Amino acid sequence: MGKLSVLSLAVAALAFLIGERLITIRQISLSYRELTQNYLPNCHHIEGIECGAEDITILENGLAFLSTCLKHPDLPSYSDDPGRIYTLNLLDSEQKIKVPNIKGDFDKDSFNPHGISVYTDNKDGAVYLFVVNHPQGNSQVEIFQFVEDENALQYIKTIRHELLHNVNDIVAVGTESFYATNDHYFTNRILMFVELFLSLPWCDVVYYSPQTVQVVAGGFMMANGINISPDKRYLYVANLLKHKIVVSEIKESTVLSHVKEVDVGSLCDNIEVDRESGDLWVGCHPNGLKWVFYDPNDPPGSEVIRIENILSEKPQVTQVYADDGSMIIASSVATPYGGKLLVGTVYQKALICDLK
Repeated sequence: MGKLSVLSLAVAALAFLIGERLITIRQISLSYRELTQNYLPNCHHIEGIECGAEDITILENGLAFLSTCLKHPDLPSYSDDPGRIYTLNLLDSEQKIKVPNIKGDFDKDSFNPHGISVYTDNKDGAVYLFVVNHPQGNSQVEIFQFVEDENALQYIKTIRHELLHNVNDIVAVGTESFYATNDHYFTNRILMFVELFLSLPWCDVVYYSPQTVQVVAGGFMMANGINISPDKRYLYVANLLKHKIVVSEIKESTVLSHVKEVDVGSLCDNIEVDRESGDLWVGCHPNGLKWVFYDPNDPPGSEVIRIENILSEKPQVTQVYADDGSMIIASSVATPYGGKLLVGTVYQKALICDLK
């Protein structure tokens, strides 16, 4: 076979591979989806949030923590200001956000918060806030103790580890222990692109404690949100590009047993769990290409999904809210409290709605 024939075959094979990959990427990103508006009553933007609230979690007493102004090299940014943690008292009729004072030796100028989680110590009632932080593009976890009467965050420590290399979200299970998701396998930007282009299922979940750091689950195509059941027996992970929530039983802190996967039909991000019903509330991206390739004339939409009875044979998956981008762009989290629903976004605003 001549050199020209070999070259022609190589070009044809490459063209076939690229074509197949582009079709696959369009499929897994749900680029064909168009939303029908599905609004909740009495929705309005949370005043003061203009650059996204990527993650939100709420204490039993109605105090919400919001992780805002995430800077990511692949996504637009609405502000050059460093990230902040806000609090919002949902029992206060004014519902005004406040900025907790960060106390201690902590670099606030490079703060770039991502996923968050709270842990309440049963021994003394102390509340700890765990924050995924990306200063200068790195991945690390910050631990603060929340001082409620001062609305302050006392910095405790920073955790770095080679297994925590692309941390997206976190769920705290002790005063210094947690599970965390890595949303990419590689840290090099070019290899990250190759990873997505080839749809490599190499992302994982890591368990961290001062005594043990270990990968406890793998096989994810972008592992994003993570949370735990109210009885602490089950771990939930959003397998974003597979459009599934993965359920695992926690046998030991470092031993998980795969239980099931629940199809959600959307690219789901952070997971919040209703502490009374055990229902999952998930902020999702209905169209991944619009989310990443932001066009202000055709903005990415938002979707909130509720999963009831997830451990049963037939979990009920319900779309609670949907918007085409005219109200809120790129929803990443949704969490209910007292008849209200808070919806956060990756890089734009945050919303509060009545559930009924």
